[in-house]
Amino acid sequence: MSRAKRKMDHINYALSTGQCRATWLDCVRFVHQALPGIGVADVSLEPKTGDLKLKSPVFINAMTGGGGSETLQLNAMLARAAKETGIAMAVGSQMAALKDKQERESYQIVRKENPNGTIFGNLGSEATVEQALEAVEMIEADALQIHLNVVQELTMPEGDRQFRGALDRIARIAEALHVPVIVKETGFGISQETAVALDNTQVAAIDASGFGGTNFASIENERRKRKLAYFEDWGIPTAAAIVECRNGFSRTVLASGGLQDAGDVVRALRLGADAAGIAGSFLKHAVSLGEAGLIDEINGLHEDVRMLMTALGACTIEDIRSAPAVINGELLSHLKQRGFETEHFAVPLKN
Repeated sequence: MSRAKRKMDHINYALSTGQCRATWLDCVRFVHQALPGIGVADVSLEPKTGDLKLKSPVFINAMTGGGGSETLQLNAMLARAAKETGIAMAVGSQMAALKDKQERESYQIVRKENPNGTIFGNLGSEATVEQALEAVEMIEADALQIHLNVVQELTMPEGDRQFRGALDRIARIAEALHVPVIVKETGFGISQETAVALDNTQVAAIDASGFGGTNFASIENERRKRKLAYFEDWGIPTAAAIVECRNGFSRTVLASGGLQDAGDVVRALRLGADAAGIAGSFLKHAVSLGEAGLIDEINGLHEDVRMLMTALGACTIEDIRSAPAVINGELLSHLKQRGFETEHFAVPLKN
C-alpha cells in the first residue's frame, strides 16, 4: 500500500471511528467564583510558550499531508482558517514527502496559503538530522514536531518494530535545528519518566497528547486481519498525561488528545498545559461545515475561552493556574498512585 493511500485511510478512519471521550478532563471541576472582579475585555488569550511564540492558546494539531490532492485541499483549507483566526498549525508527518517528491505540494500549500503564520513541521522519531533539516526547509517551518507513535507502529500491519536510539536522534535534531523542536505523542500520552528524559535534551516543548481522542490503535486495527484489541485501551488519559509532563519537564508543555471544546481547553490549562492542540474536532468541522464553518468554530472557541476565563477571574492564561479546581474520580486515583500532590489544585498557593 502506498503512503498516500495509507494517509487517506487514516483520515477516513479517524472520521468514522470518532473519539472515545476518555480523557479524564471531566474529572476536573472548577470552584465557582461569584466575584471574579474582571470583565471579558480584561482577558488576554496570548499564552507564554517560550520560543514557540504562540498568539492563541489553541492550535491546529498535526493531521494531514502526503495523501495526494485530497489532503492538499484539506491542508489548504486548514491553513486559510489558521490565517483568518490567528492560530498556529501543524502539518502531518512529512516523511511521505521526503520519500516521494510529488507529495511535497500537499505540505507546501500550507505556507503558500499562510505565508506569515506559525507553522509546525512534523516527522517521526526515526528521522535523521538531515531529514529534519529538509522538512523544516520544505515548508519554512517555525518549529518541528517529532512524533512518538510506538503503539500505532506496532498495530500498523506494515509498521516499524524497532525503536532503539530514538532519544539520541531527537537530542541530535534539537541541537542541530535553528527552530524549536516539539516532541509529541500520537494519542497514548507521555509519562513523567519520558518527560524527564526529554528535559535533559534541548527540546523546547512536549505535547502530552494523551489517550481519549482519535485512537490510532483502533484505526490501524481496521486495517488488520487479526486485530490487536489490547492496544485499543492503552495509554495515559490526556488529563493525567498533562500532569505527568508538567512534573517532569521544565519548559513548554502542550496538551492534546481528545480536546473538543473550550471547557476541555481551560481544564487542560489548569492542569499545567501552556497551550492546547486540537486535531480530530477541527478535522470533522472542516469536512462537515467547510472553511467558513471551521473559521466560525475557531472564533467561537476563542470567545468561549474568554467567557470561561472571565468566570474564573483569570485575566491571563497563567492566571488560570491559580483558579481553584477539585480533582476527582479516576484522575485523582491515578495522580495519587503515581505520587503527585493534588491539594494545590483545590487550594492554589498564593504568590
